[in-house]
Amino acid sequence: MTSPTKRTPIFDTVRKMLGRGFKQHEVDALDGALDQALGSEENSGQDSGPSGPCLCPTAIGSAGIALIKQFEGCARLRTDGLVEAYPDPGTGGDPWTIGWGATGRGLDGMGRIGPGTVWTRAQCDARLESDLVRYADDVARALDGCATTQNQFDALVSFHYNTGAIGRATLSKCHKQGDYAGALREFARWNRAGGRVLKGLTRRRTAEAALYGAAA
Repeated sequence: MTSPTKRTPIFDTVRKMLGRGFKQHEVDALDGALDQALGSEENSGQDSGPSGPCLCPTAIGSAGIALIKQFEGCARLRTDGLVEAYPDPGTGGDPWTIGWGATGRGLDGMGRIGPGTVWTRAQCDARLESDLVRYADDVARALDGCATTQNQFDALVSFHYNTGAIGRATLSKCHKQGDYAGALREFARWNRAGGRVLKGLTRRRTAEAALYGAAA
């Protein structure tokens, strides 16, 4: 387990993002996320700091997939075992979402996801797998080979999967410039949908920042 001293900058940054202190369940959740993200690196003795990161990854890792599934959920599961689409919580309409956060094109590129769209759970899982390849490719291209650890990459793929903004976000520019603290602060800015601050987005950005900061 990482020593409390090493975790202090991460907790301090997230505390500033929230604008308040932590509740005990939030401390426990962050500790758990850091244990999961850092455990394999600490056990192998690898250095995950900015001074010695791995080459830029091209595929999302297990920590990133777990984070995405945690916040997307496979919602609207019906009693017959099928999954149906639901409207955007910020707009009450488009973009409609199904399964693990899938939006836009329908299965096999046919039609678009909208009211009445219904998939099987297997179709939802398959779509997530293919979408994560595409979103990871987007992030890798946007970072253009700059030094990035797996945890940073996973956090950025989750961010892009939810916002589609990896190519234009100041967060990306800060990361490419090696300004990891600046990138960490940028996550908190992306917590609105339909012009409103959403608690779910605030929690997601906090979790992504914690994962990103765990690798910095």
